[in-house]
Order: sequence, then structure tokens, then C-alpha cells
Amino acid sequence: MPFYPATVSRRARFTRLPILAGLLAVCALPAAAAAQSFEGQVGVASEYVGKGLGKSDGEPSVSGSVEVGSGGFYASVFASTAKLGSGADAEVISAVGYRPEFAGFEFDLQVMNRDLPGSNPGYDRNYWEYQADASRKLGPVSTRLRVNYTPDGAGSTREAWWIELQGGVALDSKTKATAAVADRLADGGAEYVAWNAGMKRKLTDNVTLDVRWFDTDGHSFGEAYEGRLVGSLALSF
Repeated sequence: MPFYPATVSRRARFTRLPILAGLLAVCALPAAAAAQSFEGQVGVASEYVGKGLGKSDGEPSVSGSVEVGSGGFYASVFASTAKLGSGADAEVISAVGYRPEFAGFEFDLQVMNRDLPGSNPGYDRNYWEYQADASRKLGPVSTRLRVNYTPDGAGSTREAWWIELQGGVALDSKTKATAAVADRLADGGAEYVAWNAGMKRKLTDNVTLDVRWFDTDGHSFGEAYEGRLVGSLALSF
């Protein structure tokens, strides 16, 4: 059985989370309308990877994202080509969020809607996620704790948690090495531990190369859970 950090009932969590999502959306959408910042990115990767899993069946993927923000609030949209067991040929993530700072920590609080276009008829392809990041630099090491929760995931998956700890260190002014380990806990879905390690290097002010090894302890679940070396190139604007 999965472990749920919250001690309140499932019904209470389901009631409170949409309320919090609505409040965050109300705050973030006016900020997006009066945006003080705009940024975007387009990229290509040897494979699309999400939550440690290969999501494009070993084939290259193309992705893009845009974000507008004001005063710490932001709204964003990300899309990538994919090839999933549900029949989906893409993954689209829309989000609103807030990035405050407190007691030396940088936080990123998000409400996300994840959609899987092209899924087979009848497949539960759309669901909500609630994510919190806490980041802090400890000497030369950058750290980040991520907690992601969904009350009702895709397909037969119900409640699910993704808890990840990442660390990184700058090798020079343009190169950073990072590693992460995460635990996936799910009711009605696969549970596994995932990890990755690799390097990211800025080739120019706007072009970044990332080379990374991904793996999990869930190889018995299928090819998507096996180890893979992934290279990606991203252009920011």
C-alpha cells in the first residue's frame, strides 16, 4: 500500500486541494494578463522522459514551452511529442504558480493540468497535479526537494506521489553536474524508485546541451522503466 504523508482523510484532501488551486489561479491569471516577464523554450531530445520513464518509445521528441509572470506569480504551458501505451502522441502541461522566498529557501508552488492528446477512447487522459519545490544552496551544492501529488491520475491510477531530491554543483561558469533520486508511490499504478545523473552545459547564452542517464528499479514493469542515456538540446528566448 502507498504511504500518504498527509493524515487527513482522502475526502478532505480532495475538497481542499481544488480550493487551493482556485485561489492560486485567481492570483496568477491577472499577473499573466499584466505580464512583466515572458520567456520560452524549444527543444529536441533523443527521447522524452517524465518522472524517470521513457515516454516516446525510444524515439526522438520535440518540445516547447512558454511562461508569463509578474511579481512572483506565473502561468505556463509545456508540450512535447510522446508515444504512450494509452495511444497518446503528445503530453501537454498547463500550470499556474507562485515563487516566493523565505528563510533562505526558494519555493515554487504549482497547480498543473496534464493532458494526453491522442489517447484511446475511454481512457482517463486528463488530470490535476499539485507540486511544491523547495531549493537552497549549501556551499557549492544546489539542492532541491520536490513533492508532486495527484488525487486521480491517468488511466487506472488514483492517488499518486512523486518525491524527489536533487543536488547539483557547478563545474565551471557554463557547466553544471546534477543527480537526483525519487520515489513514486501510487494507488492503482506502478511504484518504483527512479534516479538520474548527468551534465548540463551552456553552448551559448541561449542554447543548452544536457546529457543524462535515467534508470529505475522497476525494469519488470516494461521497457519504459529501463535505463537510458538521453541527450537534449534547448533554445531559450
